[in-house]
Amino acid sequence: MSAMYKQVGVETSISGASPHKLIKLLLAGYFDAVAEGRGAMKAGDMAAKGNALGRALRIVDEGLKASLDLRAGGELAQNLSDLYGYVCLRLTHANLRNDEAALDECNALMQPIREAWEGINAGESHTAYASGMELRA
Repeated sequence: MSAMYKQVGVETSISGASPHKLIKLLLAGYFDAVAEGRGAMKAGDMAAKGNALGRALRIVDEGLKASLDLRAGGELAQNLSDLYGYVCLRLTHANLRNDEAALDECNALMQPIREAWEGINAGESHTAYASGMELRA
C-alpha cells in the first residue's frame, strides 16, 4: 500500500511541476535509484540492483539528456550531453561488474549538477533553459 501512495505522490508532484521542478525531481530520482542499487548490490539482490540502476540510467538518458536543447544550448548543452553519456556508460559498468567505485564516480559527477539546479531560483530558471537545459515536452 505504501508504494501506491508514493506513486500517487510522485504523479501529483509531476503533474503540477514547472520544468525547473521536473529537473530537480529527475535528479532526486537519480540519486535515490543509485542509493537503492547500491543497497541491493551490497545485499546481493541482483534483480533489485539491476532494476534500480536501470532506472537511474533511464533518468539520465531519457530524462536529463533527452531534455537538452543542443541547438539553443551550445557548448554548455553539449558538455552536459557528453557528461550524461559518460554517466550512463559508468552506470552500465557498475551494474555489470558490481562496481561501487563506479557508482561513487557517477554521483561525484552528478552532484554539482544537482547543486546547480538547487541553487537556481525557480523564477530565474528561464535563463537556464535558454542556456540549453530546456525541458522539452
